[in-house]
Amino acid sequence: MSRLDQLDRSYRTILCDIWGVIHDGGRLLPGAIDRLSAWKAAGKTIILVTNAPRPASTVQAGLDALGLPRGAYDAITSSGEAGIAALIDPPRRVGFLGTDDDRADLVAHGVEFAEQDFTEVACTGLDEKREVPSDYVEQLQRWAARDVLFHCLNPDREVIHCGQREACAGALADVYEGIGGRVAWYGKPHAPIYAHALALAGHPPLGEVLAIGDGPVTDMLGAARYGIDAIFISHGIHAGAPFPPDFSERHNLGDWRTLATLADLS
Repeated sequence: MSRLDQLDRSYRTILCDIWGVIHDGGRLLPGAIDRLSAWKAAGKTIILVTNAPRPASTVQAGLDALGLPRGAYDAITSSGEAGIAALIDPPRRVGFLGTDDDRADLVAHGVEFAEQDFTEVACTGLDEKREVPSDYVEQLQRWAARDVLFHCLNPDREVIHCGQREACAGALADVYEGIGGRVAWYGKPHAPIYAHALALAGHPPLGEVLAIGDGPVTDMLGAARYGIDAIFISHGIHAGAPFPPDFSERHNLGDWRTLATLADLS
């Protein structure tokens, strides 16, 4: 029997990560539909919380395509939602780094882009031509020299995409900060995405909230800093590795500990 079958009934709101917990970029992961559906049937509120650099509507369309029923969750919030809000208020033209599809998505949601002479840049991730963060160093150095503000719309450093490890925007942001650049971060582990998720859930008491995710420095750290209990899914980006035993000590979290480490949602 899974620890999730014995979950304390006081956890009435579930904040669930998507990539690495519900899907791997190409297919739904074991137990995802059954577990989410069972929680919904038990009356729990399920908010999907993702560091995807796209708006919630695009994330939902992707989940639809993978076969996750909309009735298996209540709402979605993404780092892309928060980033877009910052990029369009006030309106201005910014640079861009990412794929053509992501660029088109941001344009459709009101973001305006400039090809040169920009003082801010929106980053959704790597582009279609360069595969590793080191390929971007010269470009990032030029931006840092101009004090360009780097908006990181996906703070994840990497994901497992259909079994292959791929770098994300967070890895580029790390390089940029390392050479002295300024970064605005959106998504987990930063507090605003949790505040938005809890607002979508109707502002439940924190003691009734449980976070589930596969990223120690995103999902687990964000939950801990916000005062939320959490379960770590080990077969995401960490491929079955145990949760770091010194995690709380390294991040000054006091006696905070994960409730459990599980392979998946089965």
